[in-house]
Amino acid sequence: MERSEINKGEIREPAVAGSFYPSDPKTLSKQIKDFLDAVPAKKIDGEIIALISPHAGYIYSGQVAAHAYKLLTDNPFDKVIVIAPSHHAYFRGSSIYSKGAFRTPLGLIPIEDETAQKIMKESPAISFLPQAHDQEHSLEVQLPFLQVVQKDFRLIPIVMGDQSLENSQTLSDAIFKVIKGKRILMVASSDLSHFHSYVDAVKLDAVVINRVKNFDPKGLARDIAEGNCEACGAGPIITTMLLAQKMGANKALILKYANSGDVTGDKGRVVGYLAAVLYKESKSNPGKVGHKKVGTDLGLNDEEKKFLHNVASASIEAKLRGESLPLFDPPSPILKEKRGAFVSLHRHGQLRGCIGYIQAYKPLYQTISEMAVAAAFQDSRFSPLQKEEFKDLEIEISVLTPFKRITDINEIEVGKHGIYMVKVNHSGLLLPQVATEYGWDTKTFLENTCHKAGLDKDAWKDKDTEIYIFSADIF
Repeated sequence: MERSEINKGEIREPAVAGSFYPSDPKTLSKQIKDFLDAVPAKKIDGEIIALISPHAGYIYSGQVAAHAYKLLTDNPFDKVIVIAPSHHAYFRGSSIYSKGAFRTPLGLIPIEDETAQKIMKESPAISFLPQAHDQEHSLEVQLPFLQVVQKDFRLIPIVMGDQSLENSQTLSDAIFKVIKGKRILMVASSDLSHFHSYVDAVKLDAVVINRVKNFDPKGLARDIAEGNCEACGAGPIITTMLLAQKMGANKALILKYANSGDVTGDKGRVVGYLAAVLYKESKSNPGKVGHKKVGTDLGLNDEEKKFLHNVASASIEAKLRGESLPLFDPPSPILKEKRGAFVSLHRHGQLRGCIGYIQAYKPLYQTISEMAVAAAFQDSRFSPLQKEEFKDLEIEISVLTPFKRITDINEIEVGKHGIYMVKVNHSGLLLPQVATEYGWDTKTFLENTCHKAGLDKDAWKDKDTEIYIFSADIF
């Protein structure tokens, strides 16, 4: 269908131009290009299958969205499926706008009507409900970004009324039957937690981020159902993850996380935003781009790392049984060297405890034993670990390098360095993997270390603030 053949009555007119984003084409185009220009170029070593992008007003979430859409520069798709949640109409199942076009200030986007009709025929839970699309912003705000980076493409716009796992599976199965073997981009539209304090929002959003990073849609569905996290577009994210897996995607990369407090400075009631990509890793060079090892290599071999994991696990298990800590016989001298180290515990993708020695007080194997127990039972943010939780525990060990005080923040390498900050009686530390998990740049990393230390976010600029960097072997 050519644009000239589209009937006026079949055009979905913009509902939030002038409020969520500029209504003037030149202003809108410039704003999006400015967002994109502020994002460093990143190459994904594989085939991009899907993106996750936020849908708030551009002044709040546009810069986060740009981290996803930057990947589409010089990477054209002829067809794009956008899956978004319904904010204005409740209905069971999903609705596809199946004819005509969507208009934005940047022009018309024709509907890929043949594909839309075929998807609807796959399930009675998928139909066209005009009220699902009339005022919905969550799908609309993705379109100007797509128009800037994709130029010509045809759209399959889907709004989910029911965001249950069952409906997500139904929708992903139906779409896959129609598009199997075809090159079609998918975009999941979702914001994360809504109107919590900055600290609480970061904790809630970390659950979603971990599920996406670990490519675990069913785990995300469980966490949403149990109230462990929030995402107004949970259904679109879960559907897109399920569908991307069917399409061959096997890797997920968090591109950027922020919330409205990072933009406005108001940390009282914030909304979380995430940009991520799901892709099929290149067979010729798996793991090279997007999954570069965080931290550094301190020369520990696989046997030594396995020994330390066993130390951590056995120490926690002994404590649960009310027994003394076991005696360990390290198989190599490096495990007897004095090292600073942290032990982080996760359960179902959520942090369950993290404690460590920042300095080299004891032999490494003893440090791991003691810090594993401390993380399980003494982290004040969590209740002591229970026996029934042990079987689901995931243990991550970070063996630290010595600290180095810096005066030039350009020495900080995100993905390699952690930060330790000290000012008067305040101190805070963030491990190297934290910045990569949340997609932070150097400035955001510094601000969040300030927050961890109980300081104002710009305290890193103060002359009496001491900034130290370090790296870690993380396994």
